[in-house]
Amino acid sequence: MLERRSCGDLPAKAHTALCAKSGELRYEECITRAGFDGPYSIVYHERRPHEAEPSDVAHGWGPLGSKAQRALKRHHFRSFEVRRGGAALDARVALLENEDVAISVVAPDAEDPTYFVNADGDQLLFIREGGGLLKTQFGDLRFRENDYLYLPRGLLHRFLPDTARAQAWLLIESSSGAIGIPRQYRNDIGQLRMGAPYGHRDFRGPEFSGPSDEGIRQLVVKRGGAFFGFRYAHSPLDLVGWDGTYYPVAFSILDFQAKVGRVHLPPTEHATFAMPGALVCSFVPRPLDYDPQAIACPYPHSSVDIDEVIYYVRGNFTSRKGISPGSISLHPAGLPHGPHPGAYEASLGGGRTEELAVMLDCARPLRVTSAALAIDEPGYHHSFVDSGSHSTG
Repeated sequence: MLERRSCGDLPAKAHTALCAKSGELRYEECITRAGFDGPYSIVYHERRPHEAEPSDVAHGWGPLGSKAQRALKRHHFRSFEVRRGGAALDARVALLENEDVAISVVAPDAEDPTYFVNADGDQLLFIREGGGLLKTQFGDLRFRENDYLYLPRGLLHRFLPDTARAQAWLLIESSSGAIGIPRQYRNDIGQLRMGAPYGHRDFRGPEFSGPSDEGIRQLVVKRGGAFFGFRYAHSPLDLVGWDGTYYPVAFSILDFQAKVGRVHLPPTEHATFAMPGALVCSFVPRPLDYDPQAIACPYPHSSVDIDEVIYYVRGNFTSRKGISPGSISLHPAGLPHGPHPGAYEASLGGGRTEELAVMLDCARPLRVTSAALAIDEPGYHHSFVDSGSHSTG
């Protein structure tokens, strides 16, 4: 995703023999994107990596469920009410989806009992509460509150959340292509530009320590929306080394360097990750516009091509009433959206915001699941025209 890294034991040249000190031959595996034309990593196993036998499967989240034909209106989903629990592999609750992305919330309270491979798409998580350890063949990656956590498609992994802490994660799954860094942030050789809102040092990769065995032999693979079980005869965490650009990374939203302008900047200036059909933006604490006549609150907006989703993390959400940490708003294309009554007028002259939020702009219409409708605030759409009191209920 970012840059080439190498760890552990490697031969001098790819596709040549790597042997242990005892003379035992290691097994090379090439993990590639876009056939053989995209980013790739080459990893080296103690044993053959492709010997897992099919087995029964008892894990995985359910289908998105019945889709209601929703009215064209603004929504406020109170995702903080979702506390399904269990392992991350089983605890996902899907709220919104289209042909490009699926948006879910996860509140796990147990370790994944098996390894998991999502062969349907890249995954990007935002950790609003909690933290833990991501176990992968590439090593362990610790994640914490306020982190984005990127898992490339096909990554063998399992989650070990810190069970002593409450967990609240937002999960974005891209089904039509890779999640990556917006092109405008890179120079001609792929290095992050000095003017980018983050640098290479801000991204954390896994810590590799060689082969390990947790005693787990079960693997679950998701493909085509279905789940399939396999069983290894040995530990799949048997890498002795790896080299390449395919691996998971973590990035704290607090390391995002927001731009500040004389007047209000469009949300795309806060772009953080890009994927086919969608853009992820980060809103972080920052000074607001510095023109004395600037209206710092987001202006009313008709986004004729975009469904806009905002996941509120914490802080002062000056443009919205009745919003809490964990709230998710959906403002669909076809309707103007903007601040609640009074917020626009009160923001004249700028100042500072302490908001922390993740925004997802989606090019195709989002469908609302039955699970989302169960936590939808009925009066949210009307609150934009009603100057009276407003409550999340």
